[in-house]
Amino acid sequence: MSENPSLIAKFRKGINRGDSWLTYDLGRLFTADVLKEDAIDELGDRLLLADAGIEVTTWLTERLGAELRAGRIKNEAQLRAALKKALLEILQPIAKPLVIPPFIKPYVLFVAGVNGVGKTTTIGKLAARFKNEGRHVLLAAGDTFRAAAVEQLNTWAVRAGVPLISQGAGADSASVIYDAVQSAKSRGADLVIADTAGRLHTQSHLMDELRKIKRVVQKHDAYAPHEVMLVVDATTGQNALNQAVQFHEAIGLTGITITKLDGTAKGGVLLAIARRLALPIRFVGLGEAIDDLEPFNAEAYVDALIG
Repeated sequence: MSENPSLIAKFRKGINRGDSWLTYDLGRLFTADVLKEDAIDELGDRLLLADAGIEVTTWLTERLGAELRAGRIKNEAQLRAALKKALLEILQPIAKPLVIPPFIKPYVLFVAGVNGVGKTTTIGKLAARFKNEGRHVLLAAGDTFRAAAVEQLNTWAVRAGVPLISQGAGADSASVIYDAVQSAKSRGADLVIADTAGRLHTQSHLMDELRKIKRVVQKHDAYAPHEVMLVVDATTGQNALNQAVQFHEAIGLTGITITKLDGTAKGGVLLAIARRLALPIRFVGLGEAIDDLEPFNAEAYVDALIG
């Protein structure tokens, strides 16, 4: 994707709101014309504090250290340029927007994640985004374990102006989502966004239920769900990476959305997830408003981080 000044501004505004890990200007860390000997170590410490993880931090510091020793990095501006290039190598391959082919109808999108990550809010924002693009969207209230989840999703459905299929608390989640896909077919809907119960990735019986939902929906379409999107919360740091790894092993993720980048100094976990799993990052959450969910753009993100 090419650079978009307004998008960079939105990313920078959102990320700065949380005093993110590198928006504190690198120039304040390395002010001399000639970098200090421990400049790379300082940067490594900052990356670790930001939850970028050992793997990413080691790769970046070894690479930048080699450039420094070779004389290709001599000052802060050159360090900034080299860091930007290295970050883009990690992030550009996984900056893949969600594309819904017109010939798949209805397109079935599962949204998974643990309680509290902003999953229901993300579903509401996705519904509004795709409806604004002219698509006929239908929501499925598959999180039937928590009564409040259905109510919350209904609130978002009303805000986004899209229909919601639900059966109330305690209903069989697979049955709700099956009915939603059937309803979407009869209504000629383009997209079904299905909520699934917010569950801990360590609870194997609940992971088994997610697999059951997949099997039931495949009675409608052998290739459904077409997208299995995990929502993770940037403020949870390395736990977000652990969730991504275990959900991917359990149900086979096809994309990730990262919320609350505006509320954390630990946005580096996005790098850790990209490096470990190489799964597409679909969207990032930069605020509470209904339009504060942006397709992930690697250049805008890196420019917002390091200027």
